[in-house]
This record gives sequence, C-alpha cells and structure tokens, in this order.
Amino acid sequence: MAAAPPSLDGLRIERRDDTGRGPWRWLVPPVLLLAAAGGGWWWWTGPAQIAAVSTAAARETTVAPADAAVLNASGYVTARRQATVSSKVTGKLVAVLVEEGMAVREGQVLARLDDSTVRSQLALAEARLVASRRAIAEQEVRLNEAQLNLARTRRLVEEGVVGAADLDTDTAEVDSLAARIALSREQVVVAEREIDVFRTELDDMVIRAPFAGVAISKDAEEGEMISPVSAGGGFTRTGVSTLVDMDSLEIEVDVNESYINRVSDGQRVVANLDAYPDWDIPGAVITTVPAADRQRATVLVRIAFDELDPRILPDMGVNVAFLEDEPSEPRAEATRLLVPAAAARSREGLDIVYVLRGDLVERRAVRLGADVGNQVEVVSGLTAGERVVVEGPEDLADGDRVSVLE
Repeated sequence: MAAAPPSLDGLRIERRDDTGRGPWRWLVPPVLLLAAAGGGWWWWTGPAQIAAVSTAAARETTVAPADAAVLNASGYVTARRQATVSSKVTGKLVAVLVEEGMAVREGQVLARLDDSTVRSQLALAEARLVASRRAIAEQEVRLNEAQLNLARTRRLVEEGVVGAADLDTDTAEVDSLAARIALSREQVVVAEREIDVFRTELDDMVIRAPFAGVAISKDAEEGEMISPVSAGGGFTRTGVSTLVDMDSLEIEVDVNESYINRVSDGQRVVANLDAYPDWDIPGAVITTVPAADRQRATVLVRIAFDELDPRILPDMGVNVAFLEDEPSEPRAEATRLLVPAAAARSREGLDIVYVLRGDLVERRAVRLGADVGNQVEVVSGLTAGERVVVEGPEDLADGDRVSVLE
C-alpha cells in the first residue's frame, strides 16, 4: 500500500492559552499614571531652589562717638612718583632685564642698547689721544735741539763769525716748535674731552632705574628700537618699563564744589578700597588743589595714608568718608558695631538684615546709626561676629535656605 503524501497541517504552531494573565494588563496604565502624578507632586512641593549669597561678619571697632562722616566721595589710589623709563638716545635693545611686578632699586640696570658703534668711536678717540701725546714728545726733542743751535748762534754772533740773520732764523725755529708743542697739548686736552663724550654716550646705552620702586609694565622686548621721542611710526618704542614708587601712594578724590567747604587740610578720613570693602584705612587730607574743574564742577583733594600696606595698589578704586573735625577737648572712645551698608535693607518701613543660621537665613529688625565709609553702624538688634547677607536675591525671605559664596 502506498504511503500518504506529506501535508502542511503538520507545520502548524499551537497557540498557548494566556487567558490566565489577561486581567493584569489592565492594571499597568493606572499604575503608570499614579507614578507620574506622584513625581509631579514631589517636584511641585519639594525643596525650593537654594539661593546663593555672600556674607560678612558684624565687627566691632573703637572710634570716637562723634566720628560721623560729613562728606563721602570716591576716587583712586595714585602714585606721586611714577615714570615710564626710556633711553636718552635712539638705539636697538639687546637686553631687557625687567619684568612686571619686579622690585627694583635706584640705579639698577633695566635694559641695554647696542653699543658697538659707540665703542668703536671711543677706541678711535683713545688712539688719537695716544698719538697726540707721542707727537708732543717728538716736538720737545726738536725744541731742545733748536735751543742748543740758538745758543751756538748767539756766541758766533758775539764773536762776529756769523751775521744777525742766522740768529733770527734760529730764534724763529725755537718759537715755532714751542708753539707747536702748546697746540699739541691743547689737542691732547680735546682728545681727552672727546673720550669723555664717548664714554658718556656709552653709558647712555645702559638704561637704569631713576628711583626705587616696582615695575608695573614691560613695554619693550629685545631687538626692538627705542627712542626718547616717537619715531618711525609705530615700530619704535618710547619706553622700556613703567616704575611706581610704592612709598608715594596717596588718594585723589573729586569733591563737588558745592561741598568743598566741608574739607580742610589735615582733616581725618576713613578710606575703603573697592577690593577690600570691610577694611577701614585711616588717613588725612594733604591739601585741596586750588583749582576747580569747569566741566565737572569738582575740586581735586589729595589724601595721605596713615600707614601703607602691600594690599594698596595704584589705580585702585576707593571710597572716602571725611570725618568731623575733632573738638578741642578729647572725647572718650566707644565701641561701635559695623556691617557693610549693602547688608541693611528696608522692609515695610523697618531696617532689617538677614542673619545666617547654618544654611538658613533669619530676618532680623535692627536700628541703624551713622555711616562710616561704606559701613553702617548697628545700634541694636545684632551682636559682633554674626554673619549677615551682603549680596543676595531681592526676594530673600525669612527661613530661606542659602548657599554661601566663597
């Protein structure tokens, strides 16, 4: 009996019965919806964004009680002795020995120019001097010989052997040689003076510091041309370095001419550098420059520091508080609590500050006193050492979490 032909029915895949897990698939969408809702609720009610603030400590200072500022002004630190050092002659730099920030002493070599030409001229002048001196020696020998001949001729004339004409000739020869020797000696002096000139020019090839100070700039490099005057367009330098005498630092402020009557010579001041606003620097008025600026209606006032400090640098911005003149009788000193003026804020008619408590801020009502520079006195509501917010968001509120900037 013949076998049955193959059939495709044997290749059919039987489906599994998955009715047992059917109800669970309907629970997946509600679960995902609840998870999304919970995440949104946590994001909405979670911790607020942390505000970045800068702080400063309230500090005590001992000052006279009546040392209130009668005038505030701003200006800059300046140096009375500052110079851009250049050369006396035009030449090419072969060495620059100064760098920015270098302290230099008076007379220290800052740079050197190419002196090959001057050295050659000096050597030539010295050779001329030697030749002039040797010429004098030769002429002195000839003068001695001429004087001997003149003495013989005088004897022969007295004896009647020769005539007076021979005597005149020998006398003229002696006088001529004496004059030549005198000229040669003057030429020696000229040669010596010429040598001095070339030595001076050789010394001018060396650029030295005119006073002790600090180099604040380096304005030229080796290989560049330098000149005391502008020459050759923009390819010639007019200075090697700028020096500042740090011992001559002072403050210059422009005071409105309407308030210049509040300033007097010797008046005490308190200065605060923009770089160090919490540092009170005592000083005194040197003088009021007797001229007003017509365009700005201001008068320049010079102020001296009581004591210089390495942190004080030229061209720093500074705020100056002019203090009330001291009375004839001495005043008792008192301790005052000062904070930066930027820390004091006004809310609902009250003066407040935000005090740092861990990573939170506390709103604190305070009573303020007089301004001292860019500081303000806190009469009550704060104790020394507490840190207050100086810079932060305008909408800062009591209990906000903050991070303190370094």
